Amino acid sequence: MWSYVGKKLKPRWLWHAIDHGTGKILAYVFGRRQDEVFLQLKVLLQPFGITRFFTDHWGAYGRHLAPETHVPGKRNTQQIERKHLTLRTRIKRLARKTICFSKSTELHDIVIGLFVNRYEFGLSGDPMKSRSKT
Repeated sequence: MWSYVGKKLKPRWLWHAIDHGTGKILAYVFGRRQDEVFLQLKVLLQPFGITRFFTDHWGAYGRHLAPETHVPGKRNTQQIERKHLTLRTRIKRLARKTICFSKSTELHDIVIGLFVNRYEFGLSGDPMKSRSKT
């Protein structure tokens, strides 16, 4: 999912993978649309034992996924595109035409990461709230 920091000449991508059955985000990373960032996401996905990847036709997928596990095309990416609409609606800095944008990469990643952690994983992001009271 594309967004930008400061100006549109500084694109920032949210790379995320969802479970095709449940629609829940499994893992995510931020960065440019480059092979190295995709490989970071792929490392995060290894513990899940994923046997099939549904993607668009971007080149990094073909270069780094085995052909027998890679299924490119729009038919199976509708669920993640729907998730993008939810994120754009709830996080204004992801909207395509907006006056709200991040001025720093760190703040951009923190705001979106906190939302994903809260919305998808039920984590508050506040370490004091997650401690058990004894």
